[in-house]
Amino acid sequence: MAAVQDGQLNLEVEKDIKTEITNDGSGNINANSSSPGSTSSGGKAKSPAGSGEDQQTLLAVLQFLKRNKLTESVDILRREAGLSADADDSPVSESAGAGSGGVPNVSADGGDANSLLSRVSIDCGLDSHGGAMVAASGGEDQPDVNVVLSAYSQQGDPVLYPLYYNGLKKFIESVLDCHRAELSQVFYPLFVHMYLELVYNNHENEAKQFFEKFSGDQECYYEEDLRILSSMSKKEHMKGNETMLDFRTSKFVLRISRDSYQLLKRHLQERQNNQIWNIIQEHLYIDIFDGMPRSKSQIDAMSGSLAGEGKRDANKAKVFYGLLKEPEIEVPLDDEDEEAENEEGKPKKKKPKKDSMGSKSKKQDPNAPQQTRIPLPELKDSDKLDKIMNMKEATKKIRLGPDNLPSICFYSFLNAYQGLTAVDFTDDSSLIAGGFADSTVRVWSVTPKKLRRVKSAADLSNIDKESDDVLERIMDEKTASESKILYGHSGPVYGISFSPDRNYLLSSSEDGTVRLWSLQTFTCLVGYKGHNYPVWDTQFSPYGYYFISGGHDRVARLWATDHYQPLRMFAGHLADITCTRFHPNSNYVATGSADRTIRLWDVLTGNCVRILTGHKGPVHSLAFSPNGKFMASGATDGRVLLWDVGHGLMVGELKGHTDTIYALRFSRDGEILASGSMDNTVKLWDTLKAFDDVELDDFTAATGHIHLPENSQELLLGTYMTKSTPVIHLHFTRRNLLLAAGAYNP
Repeated sequence: MAAVQDGQLNLEVEKDIKTEITNDGSGNINANSSSPGSTSSGGKAKSPAGSGEDQQTLLAVLQFLKRNKLTESVDILRREAGLSADADDSPVSESAGAGSGGVPNVSADGGDANSLLSRVSIDCGLDSHGGAMVAASGGEDQPDVNVVLSAYSQQGDPVLYPLYYNGLKKFIESVLDCHRAELSQVFYPLFVHMYLELVYNNHENEAKQFFEKFSGDQECYYEEDLRILSSMSKKEHMKGNETMLDFRTSKFVLRISRDSYQLLKRHLQERQNNQIWNIIQEHLYIDIFDGMPRSKSQIDAMSGSLAGEGKRDANKAKVFYGLLKEPEIEVPLDDEDEEAENEEGKPKKKKPKKDSMGSKSKKQDPNAPQQTRIPLPELKDSDKLDKIMNMKEATKKIRLGPDNLPSICFYSFLNAYQGLTAVDFTDDSSLIAGGFADSTVRVWSVTPKKLRRVKSAADLSNIDKESDDVLERIMDEKTASESKILYGHSGPVYGISFSPDRNYLLSSSEDGTVRLWSLQTFTCLVGYKGHNYPVWDTQFSPYGYYFISGGHDRVARLWATDHYQPLRMFAGHLADITCTRFHPNSNYVATGSADRTIRLWDVLTGNCVRILTGHKGPVHSLAFSPNGKFMASGATDGRVLLWDVGHGLMVGELKGHTDTIYALRFSRDGEILASGSMDNTVKLWDTLKAFDDVELDDFTAATGHIHLPENSQELLLGTYMTKSTPVIHLHFTRRNLLLAAGAYNP
């Protein structure tokens, strides 16, 4: 038999790979493929008379070379092997090439009709029984044997697919309990890819039977994915299908202990079940850790996303979650407070300056980024005045806790036939804005102060610019009204966000644009065009100037208000980005997606520094704690998950809602978390207790052995129901009054 030495042989049915085969002058054949991930092995030339199996092997190789029109290579191989010109025209067994993956499948006794391909596999990185060769180091770093001989995928026997799957299922059900939960993770991705291979190879009936037989074994949180999968029953359906592309192009991540992995690998090698090993190698990424296997509850807590769990390496980068040092601003003494002290004729006492907001950040937080890590806008005089007002308000802030819950003020949008889709409040709670399905944005004043436009240019020229009340004089009293309507979008408005200084408003729409509106003139200043599809959410940075947007194109974009093009593009999600949120220090951005993951992105580098999995449905709300250390997320599964940003771990699970959670907000001190849902309720949670109970160590962070206490009812402080109004936004005022908003649904 002719040898294949020091070359690469990579045959793949789905890619058109041009292969050159040359004679190196010493009687050997070198096959050089342009595709990576190939394997090679060597051997001595044998006579075709050696065995009938070797003869069949040569015929299979010759047929492949002829099919690819490599006539020169056919002649060379025929001459080296001493075959006649018509020898390779002999019929080859139809059962050659079991499975669409193209890797041989041989029964335990070695007598399967698929032995032809197992013979071919000898020269392609497989052992003499068709099993995958395993390196002494443990085998996890071995080359992908899956791509070898995949050109035979369309000749596979579809009847064997249920047998392979059922065989593995019986094996996993028979192993020890400690390994069963971990190995059961293999079922879902294996089921998906075996089904897709059957469909791709036009085995429609077999695919349908395979789906009906095993789809019921999958976890309930994959129900929506399976529904989409069942609609792909023909090869034509797969072309351009986003879900199919996700499954085919992204590796499903499984986190498995080394003992469980070795158990699985040993079983597949003993049974020589290379069809399954092929899929595991090509479509799965097994993240192996040393230590005890995880329990069923620990695995369930982290699973559910479109592409499995996040790789541990993805969460190892250091995150500077601390707050930036606040600028030192003198807070003048309030005249009202002085007068109150002297009402009863008591001697005037000088009150100490209250600077609770500033005092938190007087010292540099060791976990905070450098002050100049990203360029932030300088504070204007108006910003300093606003900070002073903020600090004064903070002195009157109510300290919340289990025994002192906040009052809740609910804003119901009545007769909102335009379809309320988004709501936002200004930080000082003076304005409220709503985005509507009729493509308008409406702004209301929550205070008695009415909304006014700036005067026309002609009128402004007559104003004394040096007067103390110039800011009042520039406003046109004739335009005063309780609300304003902003026109400009050509599709429903899905996201809105006020700038911290209350001068601007952002809106994102189905029309693929983000618009910046002036709240001085109530006109559109800029239309940012970068997304090609609907933009589901947008949000201003806590420091203004920067903002983030995310939408159907799966890419989040970081913008600056004075740039037409995005500064950063954050790509990695496998489905729509449904919500966005800036970290309090503005150095990071969190995105929630319909792929059921949350990603944290570094604004400076553009890298993804955290991938958080655990939700069983699309993520629709995110909130950071005021100290930046923790994050909460809500999804269509009705669960609120709590995360430690520094370690990248889930630290709490809050159950209670029965529908999608669209609104999350921490109180100003971070002691209480409010959640609003489509189930018409607002719930308050004791996050101080939830975070105090968390104990994280290096082992937990490395392996994900998290123990989530079932204490949702202990942490639930109160449930407040509306008559028939889904809650789509929450906001804590500076004094810790909770504002909620939604459209009444009669």
